[in-house]
Amino acid sequence: MTNNELVWIIFLLPLSSFLINGILITFTKFNTRTISGPLNVSTIGLSFLICLFILINGIGSNFDYQSGSFQWFSFGLFEITMGILLDPLTLIMITVVTGISFLIQIYSLAYMEHDEGYSRYFTYMALFTTSMLGLVFSKNLIQLFIFWELVGATSYLLIGFWFNKQSAIKAAKKAFLMTRIGDFGLIIGILLIAKQGSQYLDITQFYIAVQNGIFTTEILTLIGLLVVIGAIGKSAQFPLHNWLPDAMEGPTPVSALLHSATMVTAGVFLIARMFPLISAIEIVSSTVAYIGGFTLIFASTMALVSNDIKRVLAYSSISQLGYMFLALGTGAYGAAILHLFTHAWFKALLFLGAGSVGHAVHTFDMTKMGGLKDHMKITYWTMMLSAISLIGIFPFSGFWSKDEVLLGVSKDSNILFLMGLFGVILTGFYMTRMMLMTFFGDFKGGESGIEEKSLHESPKFMIYPMIILAIPSVIIGFFVSSPIDLGVIDKHMMVSFLDHNKLVFPDLHHHEIKFNFLLAIVSSLLALSGILIAIFTSRSKLDLKFARKILENKYYLDYLYEEIITENLFYRRFVKLLDYIETNFIDKASHILSNSLKWASNKFAITQNGQLQIQSITFFIGLLIIIAGYFSWLYLGGN
Repeated sequence: MTNNELVWIIFLLPLSSFLINGILITFTKFNTRTISGPLNVSTIGLSFLICLFILINGIGSNFDYQSGSFQWFSFGLFEITMGILLDPLTLIMITVVTGISFLIQIYSLAYMEHDEGYSRYFTYMALFTTSMLGLVFSKNLIQLFIFWELVGATSYLLIGFWFNKQSAIKAAKKAFLMTRIGDFGLIIGILLIAKQGSQYLDITQFYIAVQNGIFTTEILTLIGLLVVIGAIGKSAQFPLHNWLPDAMEGPTPVSALLHSATMVTAGVFLIARMFPLISAIEIVSSTVAYIGGFTLIFASTMALVSNDIKRVLAYSSISQLGYMFLALGTGAYGAAILHLFTHAWFKALLFLGAGSVGHAVHTFDMTKMGGLKDHMKITYWTMMLSAISLIGIFPFSGFWSKDEVLLGVSKDSNILFLMGLFGVILTGFYMTRMMLMTFFGDFKGGESGIEEKSLHESPKFMIYPMIILAIPSVIIGFFVSSPIDLGVIDKHMMVSFLDHNKLVFPDLHHHEIKFNFLLAIVSSLLALSGILIAIFTSRSKLDLKFARKILENKYYLDYLYEEIITENLFYRRFVKLLDYIETNFIDKASHILSNSLKWASNKFAITQNGQLQIQSITFFIGLLIIIAGYFSWLYLGGN
């Protein structure tokens, strides 16, 4: 069986789970609770095993890209194809998507056990996984956009899963509308490519066209910036970042999948997929880099003061995605995807850990937690390991990918490099603060005055996936980015594998990737300094009220977007203006026209009264008008 055939199976397995669950829920009275969860676990788990098989066989060899497509529809010379594109980027992404999703489905069996929407939840999750896989596999940009929108639509359903809560409804709408801004930019960019020729909608053909200079610089610049707008919206980068912290209203396993392997990583994937375009135009690559650099600091500062554990992790995701944008914008293609890969495992674990804590104390407010490390030892240790990895402490996974990003950035821009280093300090601070508030000190009683002696560890189906995720969170970074050869594993294996993507880098000359010990020491010291500052401030009475107020209000950007722009300018001004125009111009013009026609109709009705002499006169006048019109036409030069 070929890789292309295996890829179709990977895609069809979670799709079949969605269809079976969806049909049973919609058209039958069958109690789907008994099969919906296990069905997701089995189908997505099997997809993950197939992905591992393809990845292990591909990464250990001189892997060349594989693709296959078929005609979807055509009209005239315009043809749209659909197909599979399997390259190193695809291999890494499908492994992350299926692997993380598989473990989250297992976790969800216990987390969602008593929820009324249990089967509906697993139906949506199967579609979410399927949509992301379809996006990653896509060979045609129209095909990619279809799955891009499916990812957005499914995230809307999952963020608003508890639709009886007004906060969930609001968060879902906010996410849907803000990402639509980016999607509008992306579809315009795709249409501009289509205008140059439908053959360039095929991603492999588009690469060749960019590399051979078929497009003008102006067109490439415009297309590139529009694609970047799409990625900014999906990956919640500034200024379209506001929706992601509010997206925490959905079930916690949804947040884990959304932040680690699907929705928000789709924007990074898009930049990586369109990398020949991004890297070809300096203004486009610089835009990506500086937006990433600014966002990683901007989001981190808001995480410094947030008291909701899931929101802290949400701001952390925005910041870490900023690192990936920063790497891609400075040409560190392999380092960006390496960081996406390692980040997926420990960020999924952190969210599942937050869900475990919330399951015990019935709140995500860290001011009502504290003292949990002795009562939830497995949750504590797995979250501690993942937090250390996110901070980037040697030898955890995050250390290796973070240093690859910083090394790549250091070769391009000193300003961006300093931004990345400052982000390391902030990461150390907010993650340490989160762990201190959640697990140390005295227990604060939870949501409704829970007795400390009643606290207990989460069910096994929640704990086992967390233990499994802790393993890659600690060691996978070293194995895929080791500075030395490990026998069957080459040094810097993943970055080298990605950088030798013949589609993206057809003229790449082999270059040795070197580990920078000085940079590793500096970044580690900065991470430790962030940890120490957090510990010191937790014991002191230092309280910068003005700065805290700004950060707690998220730089007042929510107020700007929701109150000033949406409520004031749009609804109260613009919509009111449209209403005035409609009432006083359009409606009045319509009434005048209808009244005029009614008046004319009444006047001409006399000609249809049945009297022969009146009808003869009407016929004669009509004939004169036709003859006069004909001669006038001839006089004016008609043929």
